[in-house]
Formats: sequence, structure tokens, C-alpha cells
Amino acid sequence: MHIIDVLVFLVFTGGIVLMGSLFYSKDTSAKEFTNAGRSIPGWVVGMSIFSTFVSSISYLGNPGKAYASDWNPFVFGISIPIACWIAAKWFVPFYRNHDSVSAYAFLEERFGPWARIYASACYLLTQVARMGSILFLLAMPMNILMGWDLRTVIIITSIAIIFYSMLGGMKAVIWTEAIQGFILIGGALVCLGVLMFSMPEGPMQAIQIGWDTLDEAGRNKFSLGSFSLTDLSHSTFWVCLIYGVFINLQNYGIDQNYVQRYHTAKTEREAKNAALFGGWLYIPVSALFFLIGTCLFSYYKVFPDAQVAAFEAAGKTDYVFPYFMVHSLPTGLTGLLIASVFAAGMSTVATSVTSCSTILLTDYWMRMRKHVHRKGHDHSRGIGDKEHLMVLKLGSVLIGVLGICVALALVNVDSILDAWWKLSSIFSGGMLGLFLLGYLSTKVKNIHAVIGVLCGFAVIAWISAWNWIGLPNPGLHEYLAIVLGTMTIFIVGFALVLFIPVKKK
Repeated sequence: MHIIDVLVFLVFTGGIVLMGSLFYSKDTSAKEFTNAGRSIPGWVVGMSIFSTFVSSISYLGNPGKAYASDWNPFVFGISIPIACWIAAKWFVPFYRNHDSVSAYAFLEERFGPWARIYASACYLLTQVARMGSILFLLAMPMNILMGWDLRTVIIITSIAIIFYSMLGGMKAVIWTEAIQGFILIGGALVCLGVLMFSMPEGPMQAIQIGWDTLDEAGRNKFSLGSFSLTDLSHSTFWVCLIYGVFINLQNYGIDQNYVQRYHTAKTEREAKNAALFGGWLYIPVSALFFLIGTCLFSYYKVFPDAQVAAFEAAGKTDYVFPYFMVHSLPTGLTGLLIASVFAAGMSTVATSVTSCSTILLTDYWMRMRKHVHRKGHDHSRGIGDKEHLMVLKLGSVLIGVLGICVALALVNVDSILDAWWKLSSIFSGGMLGLFLLGYLSTKVKNIHAVIGVLCGFAVIAWISAWNWIGLPNPGLHEYLAIVLGTMTIFIVGFALVLFIPVKKK
């Protein structure tokens, strides 16, 4: 790697860590650590939401999928406008008017402590799995670039992210994410330009090759998948779309990463605009990543490479984009692209670290330490507030370590995008169904919700792990686990109101 690329990478990456560290203040309270004092401009919050969407899973996983197959996973992004519109109209006002920064405090009010613990535990599992996937993808370019050990890069990167997340809290995370958003978009645009203008017959040759290349089903590289309404065992257009609708409704409706950002905007109006802006911006940027993957396919059709062929044979198509960065970009641009990959991953991991530590404080520690609610010890600058800050920072370290462990376990996985989507579908656990039960009807009581969740969990286990637990194959794709799990919780909970009436106290 040229010294100029090293300097570009270090300047961009080191600058992000330094910027996040500058938000450190000895006078920061636990409340300011978790909601930034409701002082962040709406456009910055919107860029932060966008950056949370665009992790290294998108930056490397999406091009890898487009290179290996087609644009079917892009359908996931098409569903986002539905979710962000619902969020701006109902979710943002609901959470802004709620006392707690935790997304799951409402569930305790409706159904009791078990509901809050269940949802927050599912959230923590989901975020740890996501962090592990992203940390692995962050380390991959440096492994190809420098020959550095994947495990070493994962650990060092994690320490840097945890460091500035601990120091500056939510304010540091959101402002650095906004800057990282611009870096990752700029880097992707530059890479696409280099790819397309490197083709011997001009930019349109990259498009034409992708259009003319057909798979066994006769679909080209730009295909959004099969439109069959009866095939639910494969990732068809409709399976991917319905999965995206449910996942994104869950993201905007009950994911602490997003809910916590609603609290950081200056006004409710700015929070609504942030939700819309962050969601809509993801669609063209997501298309940009898939186009890069298709152009990579065309590029290596015209310029065959033995190492790329080896990646294909091993099923390691996620490695093709980093390999192109290292071996085909002009000096200086390689460092910029690697920095943009790091920007995408660091922003999302920092978000998960801060949001998870907030949940550990609000949903676990403060429940076990009821005496902190005594006068002078709740969100004050006394002993209670110092204790809260300490829990937030230690929680950041704990979550970071768990993320490292997952990343190390994913080193031999073929497709990180597939792995992450399956894990998120399982760990999400139908949280959206429980939230909708409490949000849409006051008639649904604790007993109805408990039975609904148990039924939903059984459905998720059946679809996701039928072969492990000795059940017959349901003939459904794993992406549908969260869809059917959510619907089961919701339908069973409502139906039980008719059969198990609960008298008012």
C-alpha cells in the first residue's frame, strides 16, 4: 500500500476518533449522555439515521451480493418509505412525549416488567450480532490490503470506537455519524466513477454486460428476483419486500438506535423531518452500492483476475470489492475508499454501543437499584448521576467486547449479508408484534400478550431452526421468521381478548 493511501486513511479515520473525543465534558450528565440534551439540528439527526442504516454490511455486503447474483436484496430498501412515513406521523410524537429515553419503558407500562425485559433482551442480542458482522467487514479490507490478521484488526478497531463513544456519548456519536455519512457517499461515488470509466468501451459497457448476463432462470444482473406469489421458500421479490417492511417498521418503531435519535432533535418537527430524510436518502445510496457490485462483475469479465476467480470459487464474494480497492484504484483513492468503509462501519457500531449501554442502564441497572430513585439521586448531579454515567461507560465496554466475540466467530462465514439478515430475523423475536398489541388497543392485557409472545416465539423457532429441533420443514424462507412471528403475536393477542376477558380492577 502506498504511503499516500496510508496517510489518507489515517487522517480520515483518526480525525473521526478525535472529533468524537472532543465532545467529552466532565460536566456531562447521564441524561445528556443519552439524549444529547435535545440540542441536535434535524439534518444532523437525519444524517445519523442514514449512517445507522449504511453500515459496512451495506458497503461491502451489498456489492458482494450484486456481484454474485442480482439486485434482489435492493428490494429491502424499497420498503423504507413506508416505515419512515409511519414513524414521522405516529412514532416520533409518541416517543417524544414519553418520559423515558428507553424504547421499551412503554411495554412495561402496558404489560409489566416481563415485556420490557423480553423486548430489550431481543434488542441487545440483535445489536451484538450486528456489531459482530460489521466489525468483521471493517477488518476485511485491512486484511487484504496489509495482510494484517483479521482478529487483530477487529480488536483494535473496536477499542477505538468504544473509546470515543464512552467519552462523548450520544452527541459525539451523532455528529461523527453525520460527517461519516458524507465520507461514505463520496467514497462510493468515486469508486463507481473509476469502475465505469475504466471499461474499454466506456461507462455503458459495464451496464450492458450486467444486462446481458443471464442466470439459470433467465434473469439478468439487475433483476429484483422472482415475482412468484407462491414460492415462499426462496428470497423472491415479495419475500424480500415483506421482510423489509416488517424489519424497517421494527427499526423505526421499537429499535433503540432510532428511538434514541428522536429524543436528540431540538423539536418534534425536526425529529419528524430527520426520520423522513434518513430513510429516503438510504434508497439512492443503496442503489449505488448494488450498481458498484454489478459494475465489478462487468469489470472482471473484461479484465479477468486469478485472485477474484479464487474468491468466487470459495464463495467469498464479499472480498471482491475490497480487492478492487487495493489493486485497481489510483494512489490516494484507495486510502479514501478504505476510510469510507471504516466510516460506514464505525458509525453503526458506535450507535449500537451507545444505545445498548443506555438500555443496560434504564432497563436493567436502574431496575435493580431502586434506591437511586430517592430524592436527589435521579438524573441529578449527585451520587446517583455519577453512578449512572459509570454504568453507561462500563456498559459500552461490555457491549463492545461481546461484539468482538461475535465478529471473531463470523470469520469463516461466506456471506455476511445473508448471515446478518438471518440473525436479525431470529433475534428480533417479534418485538414489533408486542409493541403493536400495546400501542393499538387498550383491551389487550398482560395474559393475552404473554400467550401471544409464546406462540410467536414458537413460530420463529420453527421457521428458523426446524432442522435443529426435529420439526418438519415449514417450506418458508428464514426471512419470513420475523414476519410470521410478528403476525402471530399480534393476531393471537387480539383474538384472546374475545376468549379470555379480563375484568377491570
